[in-house]
Amino acid sequence: MMACYAILLKQFNMKAAVIHQTGGIPQYEEIDDPIIKEGQELGFVKAASIKNVDKSLAKGTHYDKTNRQFPVTAGVDGVAVLEDGTRVYTGSVPPYGMMAEKTAIIRGYSVPVPDGLDDITAAALPNPAASAWMTLTWRGQLKQGDNVLIMGASGVTGKMAIQIARHLGAGKIVAAGRNESVFEHLKGLGADQIISLSQPEEDLKAAYKKMVSETPFDIVLDYLWGRPAEVLLEALTGHDLRAEGKVTRYIHIGEMAGSTIQLPGAVLRSTGLELYGSGGGSMSKEAMSSLITEVVPEIFRLATEGKLAIDTEVVPLSDIVHAWQRAGNGKRIVVQCS
Repeated sequence: MMACYAILLKQFNMKAAVIHQTGGIPQYEEIDDPIIKEGQELGFVKAASIKNVDKSLAKGTHYDKTNRQFPVTAGVDGVAVLEDGTRVYTGSVPPYGMMAEKTAIIRGYSVPVPDGLDDITAAALPNPAASAWMTLTWRGQLKQGDNVLIMGASGVTGKMAIQIARHLGAGKIVAAGRNESVFEHLKGLGADQIISLSQPEEDLKAAYKKMVSETPFDIVLDYLWGRPAEVLLEALTGHDLRAEGKVTRYIHIGEMAGSTIQLPGAVLRSTGLELYGSGGGSMSKEAMSSLITEVVPEIFRLATEGKLAIDTEVVPLSDIVHAWQRAGNGKRIVVQCS
């Protein structure tokens, strides 16, 4: 009788990627099913992508550190099936995460996934695509024909930013990156010109200055920060776009090349430069609400029509330890949970 009871209990356990302490690597473990509270519902997870935000939350370095108590399940968003059979893109309710067979989600706070979109793509797209979309429209105030420079364009989000900038009507799109093996691919996504960040700094500055003198940047999306940002800002020093009735809206988004920069005052005094940050903590409630009601549905529509693409690599949930510790090399790693 006791043996049968143990087997019955085991049927209600699930597999998950569990983080036990700040800076810890998710471990593939069996844990209890989520406890669903009022206003929540159960989600049967299909797939969730591994993102910088997931890793920084685990490390305790993300700016949003509210109520981060361990142990937690990894993964802030992904694709799940509700108990009524609806397939949705959604976020989880901590301590439950999306890298598990089941999770708890806020009732009604999700986006239906179109039938023509597979689980892997639907899990991989929203984070980089919505980030690029909101940065260009909300922070960048992109207008038809604006010239855009994307720093870190060979990464997952950078490649997405190229496609979305082109879709939204950008003029000249310049992609700056280090991975020269994907430069031709970036042109295929919509980049008009490529700048290699691997060249000597003086050559890089000269390339920036030449470009600015010919077609000034209206918007800079910076996914790198650190030294690459310093080199660009040094190149912009002394070029006063305001005299031409223009400004450059420089938007800091990521910090793949460093978390700090040195910013000489001369940069701000001698240029038509406006510095901004773009992230969840910098957006209004209205902007955040539009992600679910407008932006992600539009991203899914474009992907279903073949107008947005993302490179992915699929790994099973059981391989989370290895997958978590390596780079995607321009691809979004997606954990298949069921």
